[in-house]
Amino acid sequence: MSTPTKTVKTSVRPARALALLAIIILGLIGTALVQGVDSVRLGLDLRGGTSVTLQPRASNDSNKITSAAIDQAVTIIRQRVNSLGVAESEVTAQGSGTNRQIVISVPGDSGRRVVDLVGQTAELRFRQVLAESAALGGSGTDTATPSTGIAADLNARFAALDCSNPANRQGTGADSPSETIVACSRTGTSKYILAPAEVLGQQVSKASAGLDQQGSASWFVSLTFNGEGTSAFGALTSRVTSLASPQNQVAIVLDGLVVSAPVINEAIPSGNAQITGSFTQVEAEDLANVLKYGALPLAFDRGEVQQVSPTLGSDQLNAGLIAGALGLGLVVIFSLLYYRALGLVTVGSLAVATLLVYLLFLVLGETIGFTLTLAGIAGAIVAIGVTADSFIVYFERVRDEAREGRSLRTAVETGWARARKTIIVADMISLLSAVLLYIFAVGGVRGFAFTLGLTTVVDLIVVFLFTKPLLSLVIKAKFFSSGHPLSGFSAKSIGLKNSGSQSSSSTVEA
Repeated sequence: MSTPTKTVKTSVRPARALALLAIIILGLIGTALVQGVDSVRLGLDLRGGTSVTLQPRASNDSNKITSAAIDQAVTIIRQRVNSLGVAESEVTAQGSGTNRQIVISVPGDSGRRVVDLVGQTAELRFRQVLAESAALGGSGTDTATPSTGIAADLNARFAALDCSNPANRQGTGADSPSETIVACSRTGTSKYILAPAEVLGQQVSKASAGLDQQGSASWFVSLTFNGEGTSAFGALTSRVTSLASPQNQVAIVLDGLVVSAPVINEAIPSGNAQITGSFTQVEAEDLANVLKYGALPLAFDRGEVQQVSPTLGSDQLNAGLIAGALGLGLVVIFSLLYYRALGLVTVGSLAVATLLVYLLFLVLGETIGFTLTLAGIAGAIVAIGVTADSFIVYFERVRDEAREGRSLRTAVETGWARARKTIIVADMISLLSAVLLYIFAVGGVRGFAFTLGLTTVVDLIVVFLFTKPLLSLVIKAKFFSSGHPLSGFSAKSIGLKNSGSQSSSSTVEA
């Protein structure tokens, strides 16, 4: 005796779910069009890029080249790179002991800018100005006599300093904070004698770039000091306000160059300051970035900068695409052979999932700097199996419900109610693994984890908003409800012993 059938109502109307999916797809397409992107960003291993070697040297007598200092520098540089987005850049230390070098590899055309950014030592000092002069290009002289009380050797160095020479505007960060120094401005238009530093970059707790909406509409960097820095900066600004020019100026010195030297009109006890200096948006954001993660413990001499050829990457990309296509093809063939016409739902779901992943790659490439690497392609290929598992779990649950005597329409609903728990748990485990792998891994493994996590989320979207609603619609067709041999719901396909049982159990309820 067959089990009585029971009507189960769908919690979400199929048409509504499909409409929501269409809105998501159209939204991604619209975003990609607004961004003006038409191709996926490829990583260093697939399209080439820039690779540079940094040779460490001590920035001053107190900072020695040690293995710990090199490891710290690698960590800070990696943080700076990661803050630019999921760019699949690699930062590694090569060699042994204190002879190690740091190698930075950055994909794409923006590699040189990133290399410049991460190589900055970001040694920030706040120093009182003792003397200032307009730098006469190439003359090695000044137009103002330094204040009395300054040592003769400093006077001589100040007079000889030629800020028109690009070599004097490189900025090494080798200046000792405890010494009086001579320095050029970042633009090379002025030179200074500066007192020992009273506030250091390590006393900065926050840094961010901003745009002056009034006045010159130029970019600046806002700083917030910690408790120690707030006290020191307040004392410095309070002391110089009553002094004559130029000693009432405080120079903001970055890597040995004066970014700006504003006149202090009143004490600033709040612990907040701004760095101005005719920055572009990129320059202000980069400066805030390097200050945010702290100064490097060492200075670096830049070694050979190489362009990485994408030739090998092209072969790997083709191999990866072929492997992905074969994987998709095998899943499609299996679905059609095993599930017959029902396998078309699988094919449609895979097509929608592929479209969503491609659109997300486009949008995220422009939004967060995501780049696709060979490891990322591997993550996407693994996700094909995750997506196929979701379909199989659902379809087999529907067949189980039909074998128990329920009509196909009821089996689709009751099977979904039971299968979705398994699908959600399986995808959550996969997503959790991807998140943990992304957090604790470095380099290409993070690309694998990110892509795996992203495609797992896409699997959930497709199963809930396409596969289930589509099956709820197609099961109403007579071809499926009548148990046609090619439908995938025939007595033989479901596993019923006789066709009579199938005909009684496959009646679609109104």
